[in-house]
Amino acid sequence: MKLPKYIDLAIVGAGVQALTLTTHLLQKRQDYYHKLLVFDPSQTWLSQWQRQFAAQQIPHLRSPAVHHPDPNPHQLRTFAKNRHNELFPPYDRPGTKLFNDFCHEVIHRWNLENKVYPAKVIHILPITLASRSRFRLILSTGETIIARRVVLATGSGKVQLPNWAERITSNYPTDKLCHSQQVNLNQLNLKGEKILIVGGGLTSGHLAKGAINMGATVTLMTRKQIQEKIFDADPGWLGPKYLKDFHAAINWNDRYQQIKQARNGGSMTPEIMLQLRRATREGKVIINECCQVSDAQWQDNLWQVNCLDGGKHQFNRIWLATGTRFNVTEHPLLQDVLETYPTKIVNGLPVLDEHLRLPKSNFFIMGGLAALRVGPVARNIGGGKMACQRIVPAIVKSSLAIG
Repeated sequence: MKLPKYIDLAIVGAGVQALTLTTHLLQKRQDYYHKLLVFDPSQTWLSQWQRQFAAQQIPHLRSPAVHHPDPNPHQLRTFAKNRHNELFPPYDRPGTKLFNDFCHEVIHRWNLENKVYPAKVIHILPITLASRSRFRLILSTGETIIARRVVLATGSGKVQLPNWAERITSNYPTDKLCHSQQVNLNQLNLKGEKILIVGGGLTSGHLAKGAINMGATVTLMTRKQIQEKIFDADPGWLGPKYLKDFHAAINWNDRYQQIKQARNGGSMTPEIMLQLRRATREGKVIINECCQVSDAQWQDNLWQVNCLDGGKHQFNRIWLATGTRFNVTEHPLLQDVLETYPTKIVNGLPVLDEHLRLPKSNFFIMGGLAALRVGPVARNIGGGKMACQRIVPAIVKSSLAIG
C-alpha cells in the first residue's frame, strides 16, 4: 500500500474500538471508505486483542453478544446461529474463537482488510496548512502523512505497578516478575512452580486458572475482598438508567468519582470464582484477601516475599495483574497536541467536548481516556459503540465540523 500525502481521517490503533468506529462511519457515509486510514504496526485488525486473549487462555468474553464492532447489534447472534454452544450464559457471552471469527467476517464484509497501514505512529504534530489546522503524523517507518482529523483509539492505558515492585533492588530474570500483559501461558512450563499473582480482577483469575492447569500452585493476593460481578461495570451504565445522572453532573470531579465507584477496582465473574474455590479445596490455590506485599527480593533463585501482615513466603515467579491507569499527560502521542489545544484535566482524564474532541480541535479520543464524557464503560466494547454515537456525527455533518 502506498502512503498518500494527505488523508481526511487518520485512526491510530486497529483494536476493537477502531474497528467499531470504522464500520459505524461507513454505515453513515460510504464515501469515507477512501478518506480514512488506520495505523497499526501489526498491519492487521485486532492483533493485540487476539494475542492477549490467546496468551491468557481466555475462553470467552465478559460482555454480552450485542456488544461487538458491527453497527447491527443482532449481527453476532445471527452469525452464531449454528454455533449456539459458543454463546455462554448468562447474556450469551461469545466464546473467544466465535468472536474472532465474527470480527474477521465483519472486516471482510466491510472490505477493510487493506485499511490498516503497517506502521506505528510515533509523533503527532499539530500544524497550520493554508490557514487551517491539520495534524502531521510521523511514522516508525520515517514516513509522514498529514490528516485533517485524527482519532486516537490505542487503548491508552499505562501499565500500573505496585510501589514495592518498583523498589526491588536485586537483579532478577525478567520473566520471573512481570505485568499480566507480558505473560504468555502458551510459552511457559510451570509444572511444580509456586506463583504469586497480585490483583483481584478477572485477569488474575484467568492467569490463576491457566497456571493451575499447567501444574503450578498459585497464591492469589488481593488488596481488598474479591468482588464477584458478571460485568466489570453494571449494565445500567450502558443506557439512561445511570448515565442520566452522570451526564447531569456538571462538576467533572463528581463524574470522576462516579466512574471510580462504578468500576471499583477489579472484579471476578461468579464462574471463575467457582473454579478458584474448587481449586482452593484441592490445595492448588491459596486466596489471600486484604493482604499486601511490603517488599520482595530475588535470592537463591526464588522470590522472598514479605507481607504487611508479617507473613513470609517464597515463590518461583510473580505476576502483577494490577491493571492499567489512564493519564492523558503521560500519553507519548499527546504532548504536542495538548500544548496546541490546552484541555482541562481531571485526575488524568481530559475534558473533551461532547463529540470527544480536544476543545476547538479535530482531535478525537476513544477508550478509557474518554470516560468523563462516555462514562465508566468507556474502555469496553459497549463504550466503543457509545463513543461512535458522539464521534461519527462530528465527522459526517458539516454543521458540527471544525475547520
